[in-house]
Amino acid sequence: MGQLRILISRPDRIGDVVLSTPIPRELKIKYPDCYIAVLLRSYTKDIYLNNPHVDAIIIYDPDNPDEDFLTKLKEIKKHKFTHALMLLPNKEINYMLFLAGIRTRIGSGHKFYQFITFTRSVSRNNYFPLRHEADYCMDLARKTGVVTENIDTEIHLTEYEKIKAGIIREKLAPHGGMIVGIHASSGGSAPNWTPEKYVELLHILKKREGIKVVITDNSPDKMVDGIEGVSYPNKKLTLRDSLLNFAALDILISASTGPMHIAAALKVKTLSLFCPMTACSPELWGPKGNKSVIIMPEGNHCGLICNDDPKLCRFEEKAAITCETVFQKTIDLLRS
Repeated sequence: MGQLRILISRPDRIGDVVLSTPIPRELKIKYPDCYIAVLLRSYTKDIYLNNPHVDAIIIYDPDNPDEDFLTKLKEIKKHKFTHALMLLPNKEINYMLFLAGIRTRIGSGHKFYQFITFTRSVSRNNYFPLRHEADYCMDLARKTGVVTENIDTEIHLTEYEKIKAGIIREKLAPHGGMIVGIHASSGGSAPNWTPEKYVELLHILKKREGIKVVITDNSPDKMVDGIEGVSYPNKKLTLRDSLLNFAALDILISASTGPMHIAAALKVKTLSLFCPMTACSPELWGPKGNKSVIIMPEGNHCGLICNDDPKLCRFEEKAAITCETVFQKTIDLLRS
């Protein structure tokens, strides 16, 4: 058998791309001489920069009207891939990889366009039994012969970037102490507190000696922006530069969102607000690879109040998740 040349396609959001990072590592363990490329949207490519298990990054933005199908098809053909793992079903990419002559193509789901292009399918069986998203993604690699249960995520910084992260840490907390990051937004992808609730927590944390609070949002909500004594290091930064600020933290507090997965992949502690609904649950979307604490609504909050729309949930009715609970869990995690 000749060299395996594998393309991993994940044209998705930041958190989903982070959850794909165990796959190249495990493929290289199984096939040390294989060639691996990833197909990503332009805004997520920084997740894979400096990854020692990836030989090439191919950028494709399906929604960009200037993206030319035939030009990208020719580029993909040049790599002479033997396998393609399509973690996110996408009709255009499915046809592209078929026309590129990739003989073994593996995708998730059972779409008609997959059937007529002879794409091998991996089923999630309606998420039963419920497993982690990264584990479902690893099923595609398992179809190539990979045998692993390791789904810890990873982002690799250069030695220079590690030094810069250390310098950032000294600037944020020149007198030492712990640096607590708060990411108040979630892009509507998961249940979350309101910005006002994060401000309440922020002021509680600020009163604690030895804690420096930073807001990690690139575009902070006006309610959390401009607070005295709080730093905003990620404002208008590129994703790659933002990674260094996340790496400088001791802990990140957030909902289930991309920055939570970034922090986990950088081995930064995370404290995350989660909903027990299957589609939003930590069993499916929790951080992987770091020390973490998950906080969910207490009692039967979700059974009594939930409207089944996670985008509208704010964890606040009848104090489902209180600032006092998050604060105490944060202190406990910092001490651990």
